[in-house]
Amino acid sequence: MKIWDDLSDVPDDWPASVVTIGVFDGVHRGHRELIRRAVNRAHVLDVPAVVLTFWPNPAEVVKRGDPPTRLATLQQRLRLFADLGVSATLVLPFTPELSQASPEIFAGNIVAEGLRAKEVIVGENFRFGHRARGDVALMTEVGKRLGINVEGVHLLTTDREGVAVSSTMIRRQVAEGEIAAANRALARPHRVEGVVVAGEGRGRELGFPTANLAATPYAAIPADGVYAGRIVVDPYGDSTVYRAAISVGTNPTFEDDISRRVEAWAYEEDDLELYDVSIAVDFAELIREQKKFDSTDELIAAVNSDVAQIKVAMGEQVR
Repeated sequence: MKIWDDLSDVPDDWPASVVTIGVFDGVHRGHRELIRRAVNRAHVLDVPAVVLTFWPNPAEVVKRGDPPTRLATLQQRLRLFADLGVSATLVLPFTPELSQASPEIFAGNIVAEGLRAKEVIVGENFRFGHRARGDVALMTEVGKRLGINVEGVHLLTTDREGVAVSSTMIRRQVAEGEIAAANRALARPHRVEGVVVAGEGRGRELGFPTANLAATPYAAIPADGVYAGRIVVDPYGDSTVYRAAISVGTNPTFEDDISRRVEAWAYEEDDLELYDVSIAVDFAELIREQKKFDSTDELIAAVNSDVAQIKVAMGEQVR
């Protein structure tokens, strides 16, 4: 997949294409359906399929004081786009200047002229341009003048609740510890990425050395608790995967430790050294809420019990 970091990077001889537009934070099930629709149409028309996305999330620029958390890093989004068969992605820098562009200028200068769109496929709730004035109807109207066919796709709904799958919904589920529901909506385990940094070293002293994660900015961190999951070392290189017990919270057993953190223990490994290594932590299932214990012996017993439950959750045989 080709990746362009600015509109000027698009080659002058780039052919007509099918374009889908959005932030696509998380690349959840609804996003996947939309992108697959664009890829399928591109195959029918024998043209490239292009994703037009933004970095950072426009809400981080427009709502500087209260930006949303991120369900995926840009690198993860690009990997997921490629896996879906996208030919090229334009990562448009979202600046205050771009936020002032009218819908007509956005559609004309970027979508039509810049990407040579033959068709545009977007969700039915798609908004664009200054103050989000543009919608599917306006894109359709502008598209008729520019020779672009525009399709607004109905939003995908959840299997159980029947509500639209959205990044906002998944952020809430993650924040409340509803990882199983979030993973169903994402069609993958929720992931937090970052670099392993030095912690207090208490886990190693107690027999369960954890990797203390310095998460990427605005990462969507699940609610405090113990989770089953995996550590993925070097997620964009020669990845190595380990089953893990994951702790999110402040370690309330130790009253002087009030910093909230994400720690993951590869419980099948005895000598794993991950300091300064880039890893991803994939959350599979909530095992229990965070709890304060009266002694380190009680904590060790709880961790051993957690691991037994995690092995069941991860499909391992427990003897």
